[in-house]
Amino acid sequence: MSKKKIGLFFGSFNPIHVGHLIIGNFMATQTDLDEVWMIVSPQNPLKKKNTLARDFDRLHLVRLAVDECPNLKASNIEFDLPKPSYTIDTLTYLTEKHPDKEFVLIMGGDNLATLHKWKNYEQILKYYQVYVYQRPSYELGELEHHPSVKTFEAPLMKISASYIRKCIKEGHSIQYLVTQPVYEYVMSSSMYKA
Repeated sequence: MSKKKIGLFFGSFNPIHVGHLIIGNFMATQTDLDEVWMIVSPQNPLKKKNTLARDFDRLHLVRLAVDECPNLKASNIEFDLPKPSYTIDTLTYLTEKHPDKEFVLIMGGDNLATLHKWKNYEQILKYYQVYVYQRPSYELGELEHHPSVKTFEAPLMKISASYIRKCIKEGHSIQYLVTQPVYEYVMSSSMYKA
C-alpha cells in the first residue's frame, strides 16, 4: 500500500487568510498530495514574538478556516516541540510518529532562496521533497534545480497578515480577506485590536 502523501505548510497564520487557503487548497487538489497540514508555528526563530497573537488563538482561527475543507488540516504539532522550532526537527518528529505517511515541505519561492541558511537544510533536501509556489519578483536561487525541489504556478494573492492586522487596528473591514467564520470570530474578540 502506498504511503499517504502529506504537504506541510508552516506559518505563523497571524491570522490565517484566504491567500494561505488558496495555496493550501491548490497544493492539496492540483498536485500529487493527499492532504495539506497547516502547521501553526509557535515562534519562528526569525520573527519577533511580540507581534504574534497567542498560539492557541491562531490555531483556533486555522481550525475555523479549514473546517469545511476535507483536504486541509490544522496542526499544533510544533506547540509541544522544543522552542525555537526548526523545520528539520518537526519533519524528523513527524516521520517517526507517522511511518505510514510521506511528508513534503511546502514553501514560497522567497523561502527557497534562503533555504541554505536553515538548520540542517541539506538533510531536508536529502530526505524530503520541497514543493515551491513561485512568488512574482522573487528569484528562487541556486536550489531551484535541485532534484528534491518541484515548482508550481499556484494562484497567489497579494494579501498579508500584517495588512489584515493593520486593518483591524484601524477599524477597517477585513471581510473577504479571511473566511466568514474567521471574520466573525475576530470581530467578536479583542484579537489584534490593541
